[in-house]
Amino acid sequence: MQPIQLFDAASSTYTYVLFDETSREALIIDPVDDQIERDLSVLHQYGLKLRWTVETHAHADHITSASLLAEHAGAKTAAPAACGISTAAVQLHDGNTLDFGTEQIRALATPGHTSGSMSFVWRDHVFTGDTLLINGCGRTDFQSGSAAALYDSLTRILFSLPDHYTVWPGHDYQGRTHSSIGFEKAHNVRVAGKSLTEFVATMDALDLPKPGRLDEALPANLSSGVRHDADGIRAKAVRDAIGYAGDVTVALAYAWWQSGEAVLVDVRTDAEREWVGFIPGAVAVAWKQWPGMALNPDFDNALRSAVPRDKKVVLLCRSGVRSVAAAKRATELGMAAYNILQGFEGDPDSNAHRGNKGGWRLAGLPWRQG
Repeated sequence: MQPIQLFDAASSTYTYVLFDETSREALIIDPVDDQIERDLSVLHQYGLKLRWTVETHAHADHITSASLLAEHAGAKTAAPAACGISTAAVQLHDGNTLDFGTEQIRALATPGHTSGSMSFVWRDHVFTGDTLLINGCGRTDFQSGSAAALYDSLTRILFSLPDHYTVWPGHDYQGRTHSSIGFEKAHNVRVAGKSLTEFVATMDALDLPKPGRLDEALPANLSSGVRHDADGIRAKAVRDAIGYAGDVTVALAYAWWQSGEAVLVDVRTDAEREWVGFIPGAVAVAWKQWPGMALNPDFDNALRSAVPRDKKVVLLCRSGVRSVAAAKRATELGMAAYNILQGFEGDPDSNAHRGNKGGWRLAGLPWRQG
C-alpha cells in the first residue's frame, strides 16, 4: 500500500496522506495552509475521516494547515515535543506511535535540520521531512540546527533501517518523488561514504540564503499554523458587542494570552473541566448566576484577583454563552473583557458564533483531557 503524495509547488513541499482501508481513518503529514481546499477534497474523494495531522518539524518555508484541519476535519494535532509547538494536542517523543484504524506510524527522533526534527515509519515506508532528502539533506545553519546531530540521525538512525524501505522526503526541487534507504546510503552526495568531519565541513560551506518566509512561517508554525500577524486570516479583528469590549476568535484570544496581553479565564465548572478537558495555564473561575441573584461576589473577587489592571481578560465557556454574561460582568467591574467565540467545544446552533467554525479544542490549541 502506497501513501497519497501531494505537492505544493510554491514551497516544493510534499504532503502525505496515509489511511486504513477498512475504517477509512487517515493521517496527514506536513500539510500546507495554501492547500487546505485540495486536502479536504482528497479526504472527501477517498471517503476518509482525518484522525491526525502530524508535523516532521516546525517549518520555515511554508505555514502548516494543522489548526485549519483540526477545525474543519476534526483532526487531532501532533508534533515533535522538542520543536516547541505548544499548541499540538500530542507532543511526540522518540518511539511514540499514532494509531489510525488498524494502521500505525512510529516516531523516530532525527534532530539536525532542527533540534526537534522527526521522521515517521509506516510499514516499509519512512517519511523523513527535511532530515533526509533525495540525494541531499536539510540545512543546519538556523533554528537550532546541528550538522553533527544530523550526521548521527542519518547514519545511525535512518541508515539502520532496511535498505528496501521507501524514503518519502519533505521536499524535492527536481521533480523526484521518492527514493530508498539503500540508494541514499550508497549514493547521497552529502553523506554517503563521508566521515563526520567531512560532513560537517560540507554543511558549513553551503552558505545558503535564509528561507524567504522564515519570519512569517516560523512563528505561525509554532502555533500549529495560527498566524498572529495583522494580515493573518486566522487573527481576525475584534467583533463589536453590546455590554463588553467585543467578541474574539480562539486564535486571537490565544495570541493575546501567549503574548501576555490578556489573562485567559475559563468560566466552566470544575466538573466540566474534569469530564471534558481543560486548558493548562488558564485561570478557572466558574460563572454561576441563579434566578433572582444579580451578583456573584465569589466570581467578582476571584476575577479581580486573577486579572491585573493593565491586562485584558478573555473569557471562555463551553460554547460561548456563559462567557458573554461573564464578560458583561467583568466590564462592570472595570475590566477590558472579551468573549471567546465558540468557547471550548463550539456550538453550531448558537447565533452568538455565526461565522466562526470551531471552538478551542477543534482549533488545535493546547488542552488536556480532564
